[in-house]
Amino acid sequence: MNSPKISVVIPTYNRETPLIDTLQDVLQQDYPDFEILVVDQTATHTPEVQDFLQSLANTGKIQWFRLSWASLPGARNYAVRRCTGEIVVFIDDDIRMETGYLKAHARNYARPEVGAVAGRVFDRMKLGDSGGELTIEDLPPQAMDPGIAWYHIDLVHTTKAQRVISARGCNMSYRREIFTQHGVWFDERFRGSAVREESDFCLRLRRTGYQIWYDPEAHLVHLGEETGGCHDIATRSLKYQITFYHNHFLMAQKNLTLGQQLRLYAKLFDCHVLGNPPCNKSGSPIKIVSRGVFYSLGFLDAVKTRIKSIWNKGQIYSRQDPWFVSPPPETTRNPEAVGS
Repeated sequence: MNSPKISVVIPTYNRETPLIDTLQDVLQQDYPDFEILVVDQTATHTPEVQDFLQSLANTGKIQWFRLSWASLPGARNYAVRRCTGEIVVFIDDDIRMETGYLKAHARNYARPEVGAVAGRVFDRMKLGDSGGELTIEDLPPQAMDPGIAWYHIDLVHTTKAQRVISARGCNMSYRREIFTQHGVWFDERFRGSAVREESDFCLRLRRTGYQIWYDPEAHLVHLGEETGGCHDIATRSLKYQITFYHNHFLMAQKNLTLGQQLRLYAKLFDCHVLGNPPCNKSGSPIKIVSRGVFYSLGFLDAVKTRIKSIWNKGQIYSRQDPWFVSPPPETTRNPEAVGS
């Protein structure tokens, strides 16, 4: 069986012990040909973590890049410009995986129509909410509707391999040619924890004609640490709340038809502002009003970002990189690449 070289990309920001555990699991993979790129945006590590990373870098087990800015999509793009694998696997810096993880991702690329693989995520918080007993085979039709898919695509409890509309950022892989030949890169205007940056990327990837395939055997455990992560905004801050909505509206305005946008806006309001299921937030009038303010400010902020797009194409941090070359226009469709 052909084993394409894999580049494992780990963006990290203010993680310590979980990062060590993540790297140890990747280093123990039984895949024959892979490299590890750590894009580190942490200003200062503890002595233990600093020594651990330095040792791995000195022995050539990882490529360790230190950056002075914090952006998850920026870190992903930075690594892609430096990786050499045919397949690029993106994971978070707080995960655990079994030794066959990379093999599970790689086998899907034997099918020429597959351009991306979404892996299953054993998410501690979401599994806890369901009691760990819920399982799903076929995702509902709504999970392929770009307007409302984000509330129906369940890559935690789903046990059957199938075509999907998007992956989760902590467990996803792509053919590197998606970036280098088709000109699809992560949009660095997605801020904070960069929620919806992978959704935006996957929606644009689908225009190439490639499929996104979900493989539940390409699974890992997402620890979901409350601190750290590759972003520079505290999740409980007011700035984060506005950014959360900004990213949703930005994804919609860039990729969705008017009808799809309206469905997303309505669901976003119903779930995140009013607090109805599956969000299940407090129904306190004060909190609803405050969330409504963030919702409105996020929408206006996304409009502002779109206006800036006239002269800013989204590669904010990449333009600081001496390796950056302006990417070619995104491919709308390439039937030959998928054998159709």
